[in-house]
Amino acid sequence: MRKFLLVLVISCCFHVSFCQTPEDALRSAWFIPNGTARSMSIGGAVGALGGDISSVYTNPAGIGMYKTSEAVLTPGMLFNSNQSDYRGTSLNGIKRSGFQLGTSGVVIGGKPQTSNNSSAFSIAVTQVASYNNHIQYEGLNNYSSYSEQYLEELVRDNADLNAAANNYPFGSSLAFFTYLIDSLADPEGNLIGYRSLVPVPTGTKQQYDETDKGGLYELSFAYGANFSDKLYIGGDLNIPISFYTQDITYTETDATEVINNNFSYSRFTQHHTIDGAGFNAKIGVIYRPVPSVRLGFAFHSPSFLYLSDDLSAEMTTNTEDYAGSKTSKSSDFPNAAPHVRYTQLTPYRLIGSFVYILNEVQDVKKQKGFVSADIEFANHRGSRYWATYEGEDIPQSVDDYYRAIDDVIKSYYQGAVNFRLGGELKFSPIAIRLGGAYYSSPYADNSLKASRAMLGGGLGYRDRGMFVDLTFVETFNTDVSFPYRLADKANTFAELKNQRANVLLTFGIKF
Repeated sequence: MRKFLLVLVISCCFHVSFCQTPEDALRSAWFIPNGTARSMSIGGAVGALGGDISSVYTNPAGIGMYKTSEAVLTPGMLFNSNQSDYRGTSLNGIKRSGFQLGTSGVVIGGKPQTSNNSSAFSIAVTQVASYNNHIQYEGLNNYSSYSEQYLEELVRDNADLNAAANNYPFGSSLAFFTYLIDSLADPEGNLIGYRSLVPVPTGTKQQYDETDKGGLYELSFAYGANFSDKLYIGGDLNIPISFYTQDITYTETDATEVINNNFSYSRFTQHHTIDGAGFNAKIGVIYRPVPSVRLGFAFHSPSFLYLSDDLSAEMTTNTEDYAGSKTSKSSDFPNAAPHVRYTQLTPYRLIGSFVYILNEVQDVKKQKGFVSADIEFANHRGSRYWATYEGEDIPQSVDDYYRAIDDVIKSYYQGAVNFRLGGELKFSPIAIRLGGAYYSSPYADNSLKASRAMLGGGLGYRDRGMFVDLTFVETFNTDVSFPYRLADKANTFAELKNQRANVLLTFGIKF
């Protein structure tokens, strides 16, 4: 059932111009969050630590520990390197780099009032996730072809010639126009079905190229309160802002030397943009049962993202002598609707945290360091989609599509447990830091190997109301990519390994 629903959702992308997929839901929820150089050097384990502006994105109660004010700026650089393995063929060395914004902003701390109580307010912005990447893979396939997804769709829908030519502007109609898929007729000329011109048994060379750009940013307004340096509570309201551009080129080329088998190559290109914004909230608490121990808990609400989706596609097929050599067709059909709006709900998160302070004293300059740990649960199967039709009734086909994709998400993904661990040693005014994080697979299918692991280390300097932190972070990602999906065959996929190097530099001034 899971496989059938997934294929139904993917085929609907070609049919009614929707292009929201389970992969879209994962992109906005499965990532290692960015932060300040200090927080990243300890693996992002700041849930019960406090005293760092990046606390607003993990546990906003940490803002309550501020008794002074500070301004922070965190520029950084990201360097991507990819490796792929597809049907026994490996590709290495695909690289992409770009600027990255770590957590930056202002914290306004309040001096202790009666009973040593105080409060603080912050405004912060960060690049929660970077989408900048470049994926390539290729291999020889004599088992299946991407043309079969279009063939399955036309046969399943019992499409007549008019439907095949017009109703699938982002997929099957392009294949039909370029003769990648052709009709079959009986001796009287009546339509009896469709066929693919790709000679699957003799094999094709399949090549996939995907370039992604953009990122997920979040603007945060947080408040934290301190009660007698024993209990800290906090909350924030956040505005996530997403920019995403995807360009895909997929090519199948005849692997034989035969020049009269009616197929030379077919190339499909797609340009896809998703932009929008939304809101979410986080609440948290930190408690100190003894001076050297801090315990934290935080709840991250789902994000409600209001998104705008634009899609265009083009296909070129060379059928040699079958249909006059090369034929091209773009998705600019009269009935095509390349622009849609919808709402996405991201997973909620629960975070538990522990910190042990070395030589806990009131004067933080005399503390010797700390060990900090977070454990996080992310409910990936809780992502949802809704159509956005202002002042109109939602068409039944649209409602059915989003119900189907929600069912796929519930069966395709699972809740994931993530871990973060780090520590710091102080040799005033210098600090040395080390940490790491592990994000487990969001896929319910154990055959889809995926994980994210991060190692970080850095140095910090703090003196006379000024601080500078430098961090180097290495992230190791494993994931899978499906070039196409079929209902009647096992789906072939590429295994991806991505290595990301981050260099972050945080400047801060206390006032």
